[in-house]
Amino acid sequence: MSGILIGRGAAAWAAGFGLCLTMSGVARADAIDGDWCLGSLTLNIQGPRIRTPGGAEMAGNYGRHDFSYVVPPNEPGAGSQIAMSLRGDELMLLQRAGDTTPESWRRCKPTS
Repeated sequence: MSGILIGRGAAAWAAGFGLCLTMSGVARADAIDGDWCLGSLTLNIQGPRIRTPGGAEMAGNYGRHDFSYVVPPNEPGAGSQIAMSLRGDELMLLQRAGDTTPESWRRCKPTS
């Protein structure tokens, strides 16, 4: 009888562990980090660091699902605020200060 209970306990533990692994993989994909593209423009976010479309590497304000920064002096729109928000694994909306319509950026290489 105890062998059956141990077998069931091990099976339940294995199922729970597998579920945790699956859920942790989903959570990693659900972050704004990575490479984003809009036409020929690209940007990269890695935690609080960004490589802007103009090539500047700098720090910004990072949240798991959002990011903002002030455009550096050598790029168009210098001094203005850029705010980005994740809208799914493959879509990020970028809002430039003063613009009424956000830009739809896509992951450069889709995640699986």
